[in-house]
Amino acid sequence: MYRLYSHNDLDGVGCGIIAKIAFGENVEIRYNSVAGLDFQVERFLEKGRKEDCLFITDLSVNEQNEQRLDEHVKKGGKVRLIDHHKTALHFNRYDWGLVQVEYEDGRLASATSLFYEYLTQHKLIETSETLSEFVELVRQYDTWEWDRNENTKAKRLNDLFFMISIDEFEERMIQKIAVGGPFSFDEFEQKILDMEDSKIERYIRRKRREMVQTFIGDHCAGIVHAESYHSELGNELGKDNTHLDYIAIINVGGKKISLRTIHDDMDVSAVAQQFGGGGHAKASGCSLTEEAYQLYVAGPFHIEPMRADAFKNVHNCKGSRHGSLYENRQEDTFFIYPLGEDKWVIEENGTKRSKPFSSFEEAERFVKRNHAAWLVRDEVFIAYLKEHTLLMKAVPTEQDDEGSAFILSVYNGYEGESVTLPH
Repeated sequence: MYRLYSHNDLDGVGCGIIAKIAFGENVEIRYNSVAGLDFQVERFLEKGRKEDCLFITDLSVNEQNEQRLDEHVKKGGKVRLIDHHKTALHFNRYDWGLVQVEYEDGRLASATSLFYEYLTQHKLIETSETLSEFVELVRQYDTWEWDRNENTKAKRLNDLFFMISIDEFEERMIQKIAVGGPFSFDEFEQKILDMEDSKIERYIRRKRREMVQTFIGDHCAGIVHAESYHSELGNELGKDNTHLDYIAIINVGGKKISLRTIHDDMDVSAVAQQFGGGGHAKASGCSLTEEAYQLYVAGPFHIEPMRADAFKNVHNCKGSRHGSLYENRQEDTFFIYPLGEDKWVIEENGTKRSKPFSSFEEAERFVKRNHAAWLVRDEVFIAYLKEHTLLMKAVPTEQDDEGSAFILSVYNGYEGESVTLPH
């Protein structure tokens, strides 16, 4: 008898689907949360099932069960733990551990892909084009490669997983794989997925207006409270706000924090580990402990939500050679403009900062991280140029000749083009 204890997300259930295809009625499957696995393992060990083969996929056990499983194997028990989280790499010191974060070609591994390869190598499953495509879709979604590859089929597979029960999802996937041919969604699945796409879009639009930003330790984090669509939300908010190191999605009811990042040099699993959690470098989670609550909920409670950049501008645009104007809730102004090819300057409330930046992106990142500022609308930008030009003409100053000359030239250019100015 085979037994599979796996995670209750798409990657974990993907392992269950493969197990059912490989072993049929000769496998018992239990899907667990991170916290629930150890209870299942303890029950298995208490019953002393030496003849059963236990697979643990997409999850790892605590230190006590790690030792107990090793003793079970030494006494003749059959165990194979297959995982792809770097927090589980220490299991590779056991003969029964198989943990691999990425492949030799640089692709990230998933539990489903590793389990499929293990069964294939040991001739325990018959491969097929449909099954292989299903495994690859799961892998791309779980490692977030689907976003880089624009493989929306992988994302929609995960959407479908959350829209129906696990039993129905398993049944549908096994049936598709049995039929063969290219993996596809049927008419009913397409219809409900289209409806879900619209729902997700509305949800993300609303949550954009609720996110706050603050520093947690050395990292600048965006914090939003949400109960649904954590992966989609983290990805979209991260792409909207590239100056943030990561997005923390708080579920107070579930007492959980989901952590997401779009940056290759940021490892949110290290952040999660501080609160007893873990996961991937770009997608991790942890419990909302008392310490985490103070940092992510109580501390930022009084911070006002972030303001979005103006997005219909014609004149005040990011990286413009005419300069870009930002503002924050304290009504401070930040004018970013170029002086030469590789020199971008920030004027904060009319005073130039001493340190120039080598690119617009670097200057904007500084302004957004340290001052929570946003790109203002065209009319505010033109009014700013007009006000500062009139002031320079009325009260000549030598305080900042370069900056003054730049603003004057930009404003005169707009006047020459007969730009409608606010009164």
